[in-house]
Amino acid sequence: MAELKPFVKPATTVQVKKSGNAISLLAPVVCIIAGYLIWRFILGNSSGFTKPGTGLFWPTHDGPKNALNKMYLGGIIVPILIGSFLTMLTFVIERFLTISKANGTGSNPDFIRKVQYHLANKNVEAAIAECDKQKGSVGNVMKAGLHRYKEMITNTELNTDQKVLAIQKEVEEATSLELPMLEKNLVFLSTIASVATLLGLLGTVLGMIRSFSALGEGEGGGDAASKLSVGISEALYNTALGIGTSAVAIIFYNIFTTKIDGITYGIDESGFTLTQSFASLYK
Repeated sequence: MAELKPFVKPATTVQVKKSGNAISLLAPVVCIIAGYLIWRFILGNSSGFTKPGTGLFWPTHDGPKNALNKMYLGGIIVPILIGSFLTMLTFVIERFLTISKANGTGSNPDFIRKVQYHLANKNVEAAIAECDKQKGSVGNVMKAGLHRYKEMITNTELNTDQKVLAIQKEVEEATSLELPMLEKNLVFLSTIASVATLLGLLGTVLGMIRSFSALGEGEGGGDAASKLSVGISEALYNTALGIGTSAVAIIFYNIFTTKIDGITYGIDESGFTLTQSFASLYK
């Protein structure tokens, strides 16, 4: 009885991508610090108040001259919210650049059709050249699969099913390296979208507590009611900042996830194209 040879998948041609995670670690810290500096030295500039206070970390100014100075009186949650907005903006720009690059240089459906045409004519080199032109995640996955495709054409040790499986495994490994890069840092946008509103409400509650405490310590009357309304207005700046930051984060998160879904569909289609082409042409 002849001995059956087990199928051993050839060594992958996919190279592991090394990417630093420095922006994920540094951006939130730097943005929170920048938020505090904006709050303290721009919104809280003493020239913007009729009654500037003293203190280094949190001067007790009073009598704001404009809306920006009123925002300063919203309290210590304001710089955190500003930092959250800056963090969100940083990751929006970073994801936009990364996903734009992952989209490649042309239309992915057109690129896949060109590859299908070259494979139908058994011109693998031309298909690989199309991948070099397209680049992006779909192009990278297709190129990795095409290299394995080319190897399997001349392979005499494996049967057709094993060759198709080898191509499929190569595509899956290339995909497993591309998708994490697309989804990386989206968690920051989703977290900010959830937390920013809560931070805004927290700042508003703290501002309301301060306002009512000041009212309780005062003598009452119309002046006290006026100060209370001013205090509530200042506290609501927190809510406005939180809701605004959350809304922008949600919008861009949905935009990016939609674009990633489109790229993922292109990757799936490229893998299907390779396996079906090989199975039909090299039986």
